[in-house]
Amino acid sequence: MHIERFEKLWIYAFVVMLAVFVAALMAGAILFNVRVPGSAGLMNPADIPNSEFANPGVRDMGDGNYNVYVVARMWAFQPSEIVLPEGANVTFYVTSADITHGFIIEHHNANLEVIPGVIGTTRVTFPSAGTFKLQCHEYCGRGHQLMHIDIIVEETQVALAANEE
Repeated sequence: MHIERFEKLWIYAFVVMLAVFVAALMAGAILFNVRVPGSAGLMNPADIPNSEFANPGVRDMGDGNYNVYVVARMWAFQPSEIVLPEGANVTFYVTSADITHGFIIEHHNANLEVIPGVIGTTRVTFPSAGTFKLQCHEYCGRGHQLMHIDIIVEETQVALAANEE
């Protein structure tokens, strides 16, 4: 079968571009630690009071690892404040009690669409002290602009004392 020179050129260009895109995806995943947020499972929003989301907040898992359970509902996140030590490796578990919300942490690679019935999960490391906003970025109604959490990352000893109180 004879393929015209011009057609071969387009085929080669397509193969090269495909290879570049695959290499860029691999480099992002391996070199820059870009992760796609995942789902930790499904749950009926009516079951929130009978689940680990009944008392949202920080759970110390030891060795600098923390699980944070967050519930989004119109027009607030629970808890309203999270205190962590610097260097904390945090796994966020997020669900919605009512409608679709967003979840984004400023200055960190954490972005979820919070869907009722789905437990979204993402991992974040907070290497240095500071205050960060976790915000809803999915318009959810007239009180949308009020949906945020203050994430306070403190020096290790200060944060441990705050969580013990």
